[in-house]
Amino acid sequence: MADNQESGFVIRDKRGQSREEPEPLKDTVSSAATAPSPSHSKSSHEEPPLSFSTFILSLGTSALMLMGEQLSPENPALPVNLPQAKEIIDILRILEEKTKSNLTEEETSVLHDMLYTLQMKYVELASGPP
Repeated sequence: MADNQESGFVIRDKRGQSREEPEPLKDTVSSAATAPSPSHSKSSHEEPPLSFSTFILSLGTSALMLMGEQLSPENPALPVNLPQAKEIIDILRILEEKTKSNLTEEETSVLHDMLYTLQMKYVELASGPP
């Protein structure tokens, strides 16, 4: 490409940037070629950093919701779906097996505690009404 030609667009690598605030545009080719980026409003709570433990907590929360737990009084309760809850429990068991000896003590504890809680809740629901 010749030096005197102008490109119709600019490519920016945004990997590794914060999700909170977009980087201001520096290299503008033309005002028509670049649209203003949407601003992200900060929520009242900060999201926890992504990690193995938060992944496990996310899966566990999903399973609890599928077993009828209402996590917030504002949200309506979901119908119980034991087969899907069992599938998530099985996924957590697979993760436990495949990550054995590769997790920190905290990650191991989170995984074991979540599995125990989910298994007890599942057995309680699967065995029928008391």
